[in-house]
Amino acid sequence: MNLSITELSKFLENKGYITEESVNITIFLALKLQKPLLVEGAPGVGKTEIAKVLSQILDVELIRLQCYEGLDEAKALYEWNYKKQLLKIQIMKDDSSTDEIEKDLFGDEYLLSRPLLKAIRSKENPVLLIDEVDKVEPEFEAFLFEVLSDYQVSIPELGTIRSTQIPVVVLTSNGERELSDALKRRCIYLYIDYPSLEKELEILRIKAPEAGNNLRYQVVKLVNYIRENLQLRKNPSIAETIDWARALTAMNYDQLTEENIEKTLNLLLKNHDDQVYLQKECGYEVLLQMCRA
Repeated sequence: MNLSITELSKFLENKGYITEESVNITIFLALKLQKPLLVEGAPGVGKTEIAKVLSQILDVELIRLQCYEGLDEAKALYEWNYKKQLLKIQIMKDDSSTDEIEKDLFGDEYLLSRPLLKAIRSKENPVLLIDEVDKVEPEFEAFLFEVLSDYQVSIPELGTIRSTQIPVVVLTSNGERELSDALKRRCIYLYIDYPSLEKELEILRIKAPEAGNNLRYQVVKLVNYIRENLQLRKNPSIAETIDWARALTAMNYDQLTEENIEKTLNLLLKNHDDQVYLQKECGYEVLLQMCRA
């Protein structure tokens, strides 16, 4: 799909992805230049959502590689189906030579494609999401270079497998560790911050339409105040803002009060120390004054 920047921005908005124009431009350039998009930012600002929305806009499969400490090539690229191979050995051992058995055992029939290989072998242009790449070791990050530069992987038993269609690649990072310059050179870089008050209000209007205008405004203003003025271990994400507004509406509240803030604060702040700190630092009365100002 050959989209203009205006069309892409409209599609993103229609899918409920509300963001700054600079973000839309960067996404557009990554698609146009067919380069991986590396998105950094705090948890919950909408990094992963970019890949999900793009797969919907382009009407293609979303293939997700969730990164974690200890992730290796086997889990990300491919594995051999050892159980099926052993069964084949048992069937063939009396009728075939060793060379014939080995040749038969290492074919597509016994290959288990993991996300990276699945994306490369896809017959269409899937969206490949490499989520939280900052959690893997530098060695695995270096392994990704071949995939991101040449869209190919090497399998000793089968040789080099090249992609016939270039996938749309989105990598996300929460900034837990600094990524290498070599990885960044291969990508279009995008940093996403928390949205402005106006943008978050628009997001809430779309994602929590059941909440009234007054409640949405108070919720967003209070959340923005918390992010900008309090030193929390974990700032509330956009998703948590939405959940909080929905929860307050479900309890038939049309505005914030000290009582309902106290009752539902655990939906917004998911760290007990942060909840205690907020109460001691400013208290519910001050928060209420700030969001109604």
